[in-house]
Amino acid sequence: MKYSRYNYSTEKDSTVFEFTSIGIKGAVKKLVQYTEMNIENYYNLGFGDYDENTGEINDEIITNNGDSLKVLATVVSTVYAFTAKYPKTYIYATGSNEVRTRLYRMGITNNLEEIKTDFYVYG
Repeated sequence: MKYSRYNYSTEKDSTVFEFTSIGIKGAVKKLVQYTEMNIENYYNLGFGDYDENTGEINDEIITNNGDSLKVLATVVSTVYAFTAKYPKTYIYATGSNEVRTRLYRMGITNNLEEIKTDFYVYG
């Protein structure tokens, strides 16, 4: 990986990853979640801030914590962990809007090395 990343934790099945972004706005809990789609071995990558009220990912918040490269590098590192456990998967990701999709595409591309799975960012 080209950029430093945050340490994360995950549960036994490695489909939900949690880490904390540390930056100018303080500590912000982030989640990355892989959810199987309607096609076998195809997973959607969901990512965003942890919403204390719902207990779920909020992918519409703009955190602006000053650490976007490190956050995206961390998200990409979860792709490696997920595909190590599930090597015959396809991962689909898109942002909540066109700007985010472009940002994710650039950040993921800059951090990907050779992965033994297919990874798509659509938008």
